[in-house]
Amino acid sequence: MNITRGLPPAPLADFPVLTIGNFDGQHVGHRALIEAVIEHAQHLKGVPMVLSFDPHPIEVLRPGTRPKYLSDAQDKHDFFGQLGIAELIILPFTQALAALTPEQFVQQVLYHGLGVRQLLVGENFVFGKGRSGTIQDLVRLGELKNFDVQPVAPVMLDEEVVSSTRIRSCLTAGNVVEGRKYLGRAYRLTSVVIDGEKRGRELGWPTANLRIPPHRVLPADGIYATVAEIECVCFPSVTYIGTRPTFQEGERLLEVHVFDQTFNLYGKELSVSFIEQVREDKNFTNVEDLLKQMDTDGAKAREILEKYTNKHSSFVMAHRGNN
Repeated sequence: MNITRGLPPAPLADFPVLTIGNFDGQHVGHRALIEAVIEHAQHLKGVPMVLSFDPHPIEVLRPGTRPKYLSDAQDKHDFFGQLGIAELIILPFTQALAALTPEQFVQQVLYHGLGVRQLLVGENFVFGKGRSGTIQDLVRLGELKNFDVQPVAPVMLDEEVVSSTRIRSCLTAGNVVEGRKYLGRAYRLTSVVIDGEKRGRELGWPTANLRIPPHRVLPADGIYATVAEIECVCFPSVTYIGTRPTFQEGERLLEVHVFDQTFNLYGKELSVSFIEQVREDKNFTNVEDLLKQMDTDGAKAREILEKYTNKHSSFVMAHRGNN
């Protein structure tokens, strides 16, 4: 897959089949849209393409906001490339771009810049200054500029529209099972292992401590059955998210215990995929009670993960992965 930053000096293909979006999380609705683009491109002997933006428009339209995302830029690139997108155009999102009217956006970006011949977008797609352009405007403008617009219906699961907003709500409530359903895979975070207090080792539960990526959505505090990925190998694990209230430590961290393994992971990258919540976070009055609960949590996490034996790849789909 080729990646172009900014509008190219000339259209990249004779028959571009395009979609537009930010695609945060790359959920099952995003997958359906991208697969439709690729199918149409194959049928029309065109080139499947994606137009995306950097930074996310909300960061420009609402200065000072610090949104939390379901994925990183590389996750998106991998997602598009693995599904078969040939060209990814990343347009800098600026105040000038935001000020373009729907007519100007179609004229400058889609028609002159990309030479689009077919465009597939969601039925509720909006664009242009103040999000004033609707799908009906896009169809009308496409007819004037000789490109076809195909509205794509949203994907529904259990009578709910699949959306990044819905997934964020699931994760922040600790419902990673529901989030996984909409994502089509387990939610995954990656960070570098940092030096910790080594208290887990002293208690018989050594953990790899991960500082939380500040720009990412984080599941609710608590204990989770997880799959840890270390140097492209997956291991069953149990993960704590929280501030360790029993020890009054304060900083919110990920603490990952990999079952039945001994590693020196300091400074290495580790990815955690959240399979199911074991319990919510709680404060213990003494270490003995905490240790009893940790044994119970570990046993329950193992039991949960047993259900996914030999299926880790289908839930993790390393990102390389979140696709």
